[in-house]
Amino acid sequence: MRRVFISDCEGPISKNDNAFEAAAHFVPNGDKLFELISKYDDALAGVIKKPNYNAGDTLKLILPFLIAYDVTDEILKKFSAENLVLIPASKNTLEHIRSIAASFIVSTSYEHYIRALCQTLSFPFENTYCTRLRLDNYTMPLREKSQLRELATEIAQKPMVAIPPAAKSLGEFSKQDREIIQRLDEIFWEKISNMDAGSIFQEVKPIGGHQKAEAVKEVAEKSQVQLSDVLYVGDSITDVEAFKLVRESGGLTVSFNGNQYAVENAEVVVISDNNLATAIIAELWCRLDKRRTLEVLGAWSPPSLKRNLLSKSVLDQLFTLSSGGFPKLQIVTPKNMETLVHESSEFRKKVRGEVVGGLG
Repeated sequence: MRRVFISDCEGPISKNDNAFEAAAHFVPNGDKLFELISKYDDALAGVIKKPNYNAGDTLKLILPFLIAYDVTDEILKKFSAENLVLIPASKNTLEHIRSIAASFIVSTSYEHYIRALCQTLSFPFENTYCTRLRLDNYTMPLREKSQLRELATEIAQKPMVAIPPAAKSLGEFSKQDREIIQRLDEIFWEKISNMDAGSIFQEVKPIGGHQKAEAVKEVAEKSQVQLSDVLYVGDSITDVEAFKLVRESGGLTVSFNGNQYAVENAEVVVISDNNLATAIIAELWCRLDKRRTLEVLGAWSPPSLKRNLLSKSVLDQLFTLSSGGFPKLQIVTPKNMETLVHESSEFRKKVRGEVVGGLG
């Protein structure tokens, strides 16, 4: 049985949010700047449904500000390598999965970060999809740089937008939040789009939303398998379209320490401080059909795994790393979805930090 494993990077493999961390490090109040732009991204992609806008486009919206504060390719490459933090057991997990299945990473992250990750994990960069860009290709007049720095300060000082539960339109937002979103529309789609730096918005294509789904299709085609043979692991709003594609095609979808967007669109939820559970899911997926895989996962427990898993070494590592408590894994149902959203979202913040864990 030929199977394919595809995983997001930040969340299921590493603890970082590289773009957030870069903004926080290089731009004054860059953490606040990134948080609000990320929430704006959630609103545009998840509620307003802005045409030609993808979840994860935060990564291109933040770029003019990074360039305005003199971030170069070499600076971002060095920063990414020095600040890389992996989920425990990531190297062993990926090595095991690569021994049993064609394995790929599909990530919204910048190329600089993914190259650093691949080098650390000895993972082939050619088996990754990520946001390609060359910062050094963009020059910025001093006047424009000054304007962008002023706009960054303005955005960072604004209150955080709150997205109403189950909102379907901008009209459901509070008056203050509507005004903030409208001002951000002016900043990005009128002011910056008409600057020299505005070319970034047309030229940089973050791998998020529909782009991730297209990457999954390409991986399946390259690997000469059906989408029903794909196991996809994700954790955020950028994975929703890939989740939908794989799930509707008969593949298997897993939320690893996911937020609400991930849990609501996955079939299996993993809540864990290490990712060896991913190796176990992948091994079952490579040995069994989907129905039987879900049956074994539905009985998730040490005795059940010992009966159904061939790789004793993976189990031994899992039991050792999970001495503080066995990883939680559940099949998502309408009855447990709300509870799993809460538990996974809270654990996500514990593992990755309150701010990063709270990003969409």
